[in-house]
Amino acid sequence: MHGYGGRRTRAQQDAATVEIGYALVSAAFAAAVLFGAVAGPALLFPLPQLLSTVLLRLGLALAPVVFFARVVSVLVRFRRESQPSQPGRTNPDS
Repeated sequence: MHGYGGRRTRAQQDAATVEIGYALVSAAFAAAVLFGAVAGPALLFPLPQLLSTVLLRLGLALAPVVFFARVVSVLVRFRRESQPSQPGRTNPDS
């Protein structure tokens, strides 16, 4: 039963697990780098209180957005690439 809606093979399950792990790790890295770039100066240098607060809050607001966007983009790309071809259908470019 290997078609649309059928059971996945063990290799397909393993590939999905690896892709989910990659999505989470790369998203955490991207969010950490963004937070460090935005809020890092506020943590490292003596800045005015208002600027320091704004940078910290901006970093805390943008990091989860970047994390979520990265996870979604990786998983959508994986799903799109793992779709089986549909025999019998013609390519509109041919």
